[in-house]
Amino acid sequence: MDPFLIIILVLVCIIVGLIIYNLNIYKKIKFFSNINDRLSNLNVLQEFLDTIGKDSSVDNKLEIINNILIEKFSIKYSTIVIFNGAEYDIKATNVDERHWDTMKNLHTEEIFKDSIETATPKYVTVNGPEEKLNYQKSEMGRAKSAMFFPLYIDNIYIGYWIIESSNPHAFDDMDTSVLGVVKENIVAVLKTVSYQNTIENIYRIDKNTGLNSAEYLYGKGKRIIDKYPESSICMFKIMNIEEINEKYGRDIGTEILITVSNIIKRSIASQYIFVRYMGPKFAIAFSGVDIVGVQQFIKTIKEELEDIKILIKQKEEVKTKKKQKEVFASPITNFVIANYYKGTGLESITKKLEEYLDDCDEKESNINCI
Repeated sequence: MDPFLIIILVLVCIIVGLIIYNLNIYKKIKFFSNINDRLSNLNVLQEFLDTIGKDSSVDNKLEIINNILIEKFSIKYSTIVIFNGAEYDIKATNVDERHWDTMKNLHTEEIFKDSIETATPKYVTVNGPEEKLNYQKSEMGRAKSAMFFPLYIDNIYIGYWIIESSNPHAFDDMDTSVLGVVKENIVAVLKTVSYQNTIENIYRIDKNTGLNSAEYLYGKGKRIIDKYPESSICMFKIMNIEEINEKYGRDIGTEILITVSNIIKRSIASQYIFVRYMGPKFAIAFSGVDIVGVQQFIKTIKEELEDIKILIKQKEEVKTKKKQKEVFASPITNFVIANYYKGTGLESITKKLEEYLDDCDEKESNINCI
């Protein structure tokens, strides 16, 4: 056989072998790349879940999640906008504040209306550095491409997430399926923290005492309490408030409530949470202090409260013009205290304290630890 032909055959075999080898290498690289992408997405999801569990406000959690997206996916700008039932509100963004008015009104732009109506992402870009995106006003140099994702919870439109780049066609090769998963994770986070958001904002201010209602204790108050591993929760009840209302009138009863709350407000430290729990019941969370540490304070404050004397104004006798003997109304209080440990159910503790006060003898006036 011609030696030259043999050399050609050998080279062909080598080339074919290299092609097969390279194909195998490519498949392995693609396989491991997919695994790496999946692991990366799982890590992002885990960071989302970790963020949900943080002892932080809803708005702060959304900011953390937005920062995770920016870092993990190398996104230039990311903005989460939520419709709260009355208006659109930017919950998280790294866009300069002077552009916020534009960013929270993207739902009015024609290019995004069909995206919202059909619940599908919208990709917009320009071809040259001198062009600008349709929704931009006076931001020529900021963004040259964007992806808009409408957000839905149980088929109800709640807002949108938009990512932007300063380069044209920046998202041409972006894996939209990955971004779709990220979008669903954002929705899952919003759904999960919606209960927390309700708790944080449902509390009201009692018009008589100026105190926050019980809901404050479980929302913003709990974040303060949970800065410490152990705290004491105290609840007390003005046991004779109904008797005072019936005997002297509700105005006197209200004056008792106000005087009681003012004495405690000026007596406790700023890190302690004091709320009007319900009716004649009040709650104090002594953040970072155990039961032993608060017992003496409770004893002192109980004595001071029961020294309150509200003068009852009475009519003079018309015939004799003789003044009647002065009559005063004073509160009778009953206190109960329990330990609270960070991570346990605060509402379980308060329920137990409330049940004790409601079930005890109406004439009881003690300091109890349970």
